[in-house]
Amino acid sequence: MPEEKVWQKRMDRRSPKSSDSRSKRDDELFADVYDEPGHLIRRAQQIAVSMFYSTMGHDVTPVQYCVLRILRDHPGIDQVTLARLCALDTSTAANLAVRLEGRGLLHRMVPMKSKRFRLLQLTPKGAALLNKLLPSRYALGRRLLQALNKEEQKIFLRLLKKFVHLNNEESRAPLEREFTRSRNSNSDSPATGR
Repeated sequence: MPEEKVWQKRMDRRSPKSSDSRSKRDDELFADVYDEPGHLIRRAQQIAVSMFYSTMGHDVTPVQYCVLRILRDHPGIDQVTLARLCALDTSTAANLAVRLEGRGLLHRMVPMKSKRFRLLQLTPKGAALLNKLLPSRYALGRRLLQALNKEEQKIFLRLLKKFVHLNNEESRAPLEREFTRSRNSNSDSPATGR
């Protein structure tokens, strides 16, 4: 693969190693920002979003797609529960619900017993859009992982899940633990479509 060779060349282009301890310390202080984990994760997110749009289209954002998926699987949940299941803060989930309702993709209903929260349901238009998008999720998963061989894909996904799971509480909107435990045993593999 030409991309892999370019990447390997870049990895090989390191400043010459000196036996001098000061030079080694200087190398560590001026490490390439492109090799820092935070930068790499940010770039991976940029790439994933770009591939999402080029594969799935521009009808919804990646977060809106997640909201539609959660509402399909959990019809009638309230906005706070939606936020927990999508790993969003409650104000972001509420804003997303308002926007998706404005586009006719979901209904926000106020239950008779309490005016303090809203229950959410996909509209027929929202369900139709989601049904149109769902087949592309496998193609997106394959595209995201295509640069890796099958073994690397398994390792990458395992480590990515581990990283996200172990750092869940560091997020400003942690994913609800109970939901993640039940999904881990039934999760679809984006690379294989199973």
